Amino acid sequence: MGIFIRRFAATALACGVLAGPRLAALAQATGSATLYIYNPGKLKPRDSKLKVKVGDPAPDFTLRAINGRRISLHEFRGKKNVVISFVPAAFTPVCSAQWPGYNLVQDIFQKHDAVLLGISTDNIPSLYAWNQEMGGMSFNILSDFYPHGAVAGAFGVLRGDGTAERALFVIDKRGVIRYIDVHDINVRPPLEDLVAALDRLPK
Repeated sequence: MGIFIRRFAATALACGVLAGPRLAALAQATGSATLYIYNPGKLKPRDSKLKVKVGDPAPDFTLRAINGRRISLHEFRGKKNVVISFVPAAFTPVCSAQWPGYNLVQDIFQKHDAVLLGISTDNIPSLYAWNQEMGGMSFNILSDFYPHGAVAGAFGVLRGDGTAERALFVIDKRGVIRYIDVHDINVRPPLEDLVAALDRLPK
């Protein structure tokens, strides 16, 4: 059974996301050496069945972001490549390392003319508080809370407990899915695999 534990921002280090200067940058960005983290223990690595495949058009959606905006996937059509990062839950160990890790390498997304959209089935207040606790992400964080998990379900990454898988989708400027990684929920997806997928996008 999980318990609330008070951890250093070095949660990121424990999960293998950051080291050295980037870990120090995360601690500085949060304004605190600690984050409140809920540890759910080891979970079933995967608990869903994909409904899309590489080469398919990505299901369109509109979701509310924590800044109050409503973000639609189609608004990036013809303008930007899109990386969608589904994560299971706010205030959990791997998620609390994965997104700050992406935040510190925004230059990689910019280099590939890509925007990052973070999606969770948590509600807006929870995601807002988590984002503040992590020091503020520079990418849009979207809530798939209601209708609950509708977007995760459309992609086929909604787990039986109502959370999303730890999943990455790379979508090109034509709205076509070019890369999918539905990862072991207990483990951070390797950044190098995502970068390689971005490198393969049409120029």
